[in-house]
Amino acid sequence: QVQIVESGGGLVQPGGSLRLSCAASGFALDYFAIGWFRQAPGKEREGVSCISGKGGRGGSADYAAAVKGRFTVSKDKSKNTAYLQMNSLKPEDTAVYYCATDLEQVDCDGDFYPRVPNDVWGQGTQVTVSS
Repeated sequence: QVQIVESGGGLVQPGGSLRLSCAASGFALDYFAIGWFRQAPGKEREGVSCISGKGGRGGSADYAAAVKGRFTVSKDKSKNTAYLQMNSLKPEDTAVYYCATDLEQVDCDGDFYPRVPNDVWGQGTQVTVSS
């Protein structure tokens, strides 16, 4: 069964750090493009970061302007897991964070968004940045 499970969210003070994990099963996460998305209350889901798979420009990463320089995306092939390291967190980073892939896409191409029926989404993990 193809599945993604996120973890690592929580409550953190402004300026703090969190590392989100995206554990995959049923497919080789390293081969495909992996995207991180977030959705704040009352707002649309937005792309945060994307890392291309070994099937394409392996390791090449894109970041939204709002997080560039603060967030870092990576993969660990041996654990079939992707990570989103978030530093210098701000209150506006508060959202539910999702990891997702498209089993027909290996590159991020600047506007990565998994499409039905090849999309695989995790359940999301809440990140709250507040003092």
